[in-house]
Amino acid sequence: MNGKEYAPDPGEQITESMVTAGDFRNGVTFEMDGQVMQVIEFQHVKPGKGAAFVRTKMRNVITGGVVEKAFSPTDKFNEARIDRREMQYLYNDGDLYYFMDQETYEQEPIGKDLIGDNFKFVKEEMICTIRSYQGKPFSVEPPMFVELEITDCEPGVRGDTATGSSKGATVETGANIRVPFFINTGDIVKIDTRTGEYLERA
Repeated sequence: MNGKEYAPDPGEQITESMVTAGDFRNGVTFEMDGQVMQVIEFQHVKPGKGAAFVRTKMRNVITGGVVEKAFSPTDKFNEARIDRREMQYLYNDGDLYYFMDQETYEQEPIGKDLIGDNFKFVKEEMICTIRSYQGKPFSVEPPMFVELEITDCEPGVRGDTATGSSKGATVETGANIRVPFFINTGDIVKIDTRTGEYLERA
């Protein structure tokens, strides 16, 4: 992989600057043909013959559409200004999810279509990051790690200590996960919301 490393700080406000396709990294947002795109996968390809290129899968942050395109590593784009605001999740009412600004106490409803699958690990009062472009929210990022109570789980099989073995369990938000056999109903567990993976007993 050539080009300089790009790692946006989760709390950073990205201001307009130029980014080349050779600098693409997952999560980079840029403007293309009047749209704001976010890199979700990229691969630097150096064929035996012909010029190198960057195979890119990207999501339109406004419409949610996903497209694939190949770029020259020297192709330049304006980096898009993405605002990130931490807000507390309050409750949901039908297809609307309500969040509160911690400083102004202003409440903002966000449609269900912007709520990702990993939101199933979020419970009321947790702090999420709302990402928006030109004042319009386009995604909700749950905390990276959460601690939730096990409300129901399959009984463990005595003597089954095989490495990597697990059983199904339900946490207090209703989400289903896999946990080790020693976990019981009532236990608090730590979960990685990006993968839905059990990490440890809290």
